Amino acid sequence: MGFAVLHMEKTSGTDAAMSAHIERTIKPKNAVESMTHLNRELITFPDGVENRTQAIQHRLDTAGLTRKIGNNQVRAIRVLLTGTHEDMERITNEGRLDGWCNDNLKYLADTFGRENIVSAVLHMDEQTPHIHATLVPIVKGERKRKKKEEQVKKRYRKKPTDTARLCADEIMTRAKLKSYQDTYAQAMSGYGLQRGIDGSEAKHITTRQYYRDLVQQTEQLRTDIGQLRDRKETAQEELRRAKKKVQTEKLKEAATTAATNIAESVGSFFGSNKVKTLERENAILQNRISELEDEAQKREERQAKQMQDMKSAYEQQNRRLSEFVDFVKSYFPYVEKLMPTIKFLRDTLNFGDAVIRKLCTFKDVSIRGELYSREFNKHFKTDGAVCSLKQDTEGNFELNIDGISHVSWFRRKKGEFIEALGMPAKSKNRGMNL
Repeated sequence: MGFAVLHMEKTSGTDAAMSAHIERTIKPKNAVESMTHLNRELITFPDGVENRTQAIQHRLDTAGLTRKIGNNQVRAIRVLLTGTHEDMERITNEGRLDGWCNDNLKYLADTFGRENIVSAVLHMDEQTPHIHATLVPIVKGERKRKKKEEQVKKRYRKKPTDTARLCADEIMTRAKLKSYQDTYAQAMSGYGLQRGIDGSEAKHITTRQYYRDLVQQTEQLRTDIGQLRDRKETAQEELRRAKKKVQTEKLKEAATTAATNIAESVGSFFGSNKVKTLERENAILQNRISELEDEAQKREERQAKQMQDMKSAYEQQNRRLSEFVDFVKSYFPYVEKLMPTIKFLRDTLNFGDAVIRKLCTFKDVSIRGELYSREFNKHFKTDGAVCSLKQDTEGNFELNIDGISHVSWFRRKKGEFIEALGMPAKSKNRGMNL
């Protein structure tokens, strides 16, 4: 019996990047394009709503919220619903996938409110069938106040207890998250899926740690493949030697048989004892040849089985690695586009890991010291330049310094350096870029 998988993740803003992944307006590398037509929307959008992003905003606009939504406030919660790969394949082959989808929608509606589930998409073009659901965290009731607020509670105007509020923290408390795992496993039990280990010490790893492990696993796979090839060549060489040895022994057998025939034809000249001696020697050689042939056959069978076992182990390890990559990419679709920027920060600007990690959380970082420009092959001093990562319209990430792109920042610094030397800056139409 496999495991039921329910994963929840907060998101602020319009969550456009995930919408593009879910709706396949951009094609993920791990998706099989010929199977994308099997993906389907499980929830019908309201009139005038055409996509997931609009559905989130529509729910916020029609929920009757009385408080203004903050810029960094969580507006939606991503919910991933699936199961162990082998079990999802079994459910699909048994023709029970539609029932599984309907039971997942019922669970979401019963747990979080039907009106709060604004989108649910079944993906069939990745390795394991799964559902991406979107929950807008609208709750009702008086919010829990901090102790300090309770002390001055009389200053607040009491609000009705059924007032609609946007509050992801109330939905994703530690106790409730554990409860969801219990109730979801119960809802999926009819499909042969069970809850993961309660109280397991397994933890989510960071994106950087995942890619570090991924590189190590890839290098290990390459090493294993090299060893397999070496062992295959060794086995083939041993097999050639064994066959050659058998052929040699067969030649000896033919020579012995010919000698025996000659001895029999002239037995009267040598006497019966000589013939019997030759016959015994021939029988010994025949037995030896049979033993060598058996040994060669057994060795070949052992080597073939060993090669098959190693091939199966490699394919299984490669399949698990592929599943792991697909699993992570479904949660962090932007990571792949961050990798060239991370390489630039580390190899060209010589940023430390701590700084790069902070930038990858999309926080501003103040840099003091010197920054290197590859364009001008020069270091420029800075006393508190603010660095940040920004995403362009195509989804690529770029380093900004003091609110402008790093290319413009370095060119501006170059101009300031030339002016400080008292040299006039050459215009661009003369062929020199500052």
